[in-house]
Amino acid sequence: MNSIMNSINSRLGKVNILNLEITLIDIVEKLITTLILFILIKISIRAINKLIDKFFNGQRKLKYKIDDKKSTTFSSILKSIVRYTIYFIGGINILDIYNIKTAPVLATAGIGGLAIGFGAQNLVKDIITGFFILLENQYSVGDYIKIDSYEGIVEEMTIRATKIRSFEGDLHVIPNGKIEIVTNKSRGASRAWVDVSIAYEEDVDNAIKVLKEICSKITKENVNIIEGPTVLGVSNLGESDVVISIIAKTKSMQHWSVERDLRKLIKNEFDNRGIEIPYPKRVIVNENDK
Repeated sequence: MNSIMNSINSRLGKVNILNLEITLIDIVEKLITTLILFILIKISIRAINKLIDKFFNGQRKLKYKIDDKKSTTFSSILKSIVRYTIYFIGGINILDIYNIKTAPVLATAGIGGLAIGFGAQNLVKDIITGFFILLENQYSVGDYIKIDSYEGIVEEMTIRATKIRSFEGDLHVIPNGKIEIVTNKSRGASRAWVDVSIAYEEDVDNAIKVLKEICSKITKENVNIIEGPTVLGVSNLGESDVVISIIAKTKSMQHWSVERDLRKLIKNEFDNRGIEIPYPKRVIVNENDK
């Protein structure tokens, strides 16, 4: 009797060891397959991104080419779509590796229903809003825009979010679904505005005459100026200064540069002509002085 039991236990032990070995081999195979799949996903994304860059770089050399900003925007959006698509396909295959059947679920619910079922309503909203932003050409990569309290240069656009870089260097990532009002400051000409202060003791007419000469000079030298500059005249009477305003129309986003050049020329010319630019003064009266 004992010999029979020992024989049964011995056989059961061999079976358990065999099953354990099979299980370990199966797990290792699945992990290796998953790792290879991840590598293939990364390689595929990089390869397709290079093809997209090659296509749009070649398009820039054609006679009837797309605007550079639009070309960069389309490239960014297309890369985003490719990335999400490959990740989705890869995720389905990984689930299949671990015997999680996704085909019946996708067949009955559909991809859109599956996304909403997982609580991805915001994702769907972001994608739809991003599509209309692109369709209506509200802004492009490289544009200077303002969204709510955030403003800066559009650095990247995807089907889900817009990334803008502020002048302080901060990167703001804004979901497309959160974008309601957009102010695009890059479309059309920009306005340059310079206020010039002179002392009350100065001759206003003479100062205006000098400013007109400066404006005439910078118009010929600065290619960023479209119209003007024009001396508007006295715009304010301050506590210690008379303010004369100058306005000009410039190429998009070039108004800051034109304003800086104008101020430099005005300062140098006023110094040469002896026209005083006022600065705060303090007069101290000593009661003991008679």
